[in-house]
Amino acid sequence: MQFRTLISRCVPLPIENIDTDQIIPARFLKATTREGFGENLFRDWRYLTETTPNSDFVLNQDTYTGQVLVAGKNFGCGSSREHAAWALADYGFRVVISSFFADIFKSNALNNFILPIQVSETILQQLFQAIQADPTLTIEVDLPNQELRVADLQLQVAFEINLYKKECLLNGYDDIDYLLARQGEIEAYEATRMTF
Repeated sequence: MQFRTLISRCVPLPIENIDTDQIIPARFLKATTREGFGENLFRDWRYLTETTPNSDFVLNQDTYTGQVLVAGKNFGCGSSREHAAWALADYGFRVVISSFFADIFKSNALNNFILPIQVSETILQQLFQAIQADPTLTIEVDLPNQELRVADLQLQVAFEINLYKKECLLNGYDDIDYLLARQGEIEAYEATRMTF
């Protein structure tokens, strides 16, 4: 799934230290494929009982929608379950913005074509305030130029990303796809190393 430029509204979740068990509770980890996890994303926050939605939770409100989740500091902490990234991707999120990410979550997100963008705490709070004031606020994520732009705020912020993971996102490569795309170069290099 290629990622270049995304323009989207945002879903705000201004809670700090959201761990992977809150993102996808352990009781839903039985499946071995990535499909279907989105329906249980933030399950214990989204539902008061097994079938009663929590109307106070942001994902159950029509006010906020979009492919960008703006979350509090230290997002994705806790266990290293990749299912957390699966759930976010299956729900439809392509970008998560926070002021800090747990390292393993960040890696899992990138491996599942979700772009984690780390911004300063000041910028994060500015985004939360702007989204609350105007739920239709859109942001632009420009991966080739590594910029986050919010026209309504006259905001332009550079973000960092590992160059290898950037190339994978731009081309829609997983790790195997990347190697296959370099097959000719690998074979040419190996030919120079062969000794008989």
